[in-house]
Amino acid sequence: MRALCLITVKPGKVDSVVEILKKKRKVAKQIMIVTGRADISVLLQGNIDEINNIVIDFKKIKNIVTTETLIEVEVNLGW
Repeated sequence: MRALCLITVKPGKVDSVVEILKKKRKVAKQIMIVTGRADISVLLQGNIDEINNIVIDFKKIKNIVTTETLIEVEVNLGW
């Protein structure tokens, strides 16, 4: 299962948060600094419990303001 976690951080703290996130490589497969409503995007891979636990860990990081997690789903559109 894959998920995309969009993270908003306090102004000027993107680099320090990215360094902390890089230490969580077991589930976090790719970390990107992005533009838009989020500051950082993290591609997560694991089962639902692993993804849930890593997002809970993200919320404990001091300079993270908000997270939004988008979980991949399989949809059969009948095409």
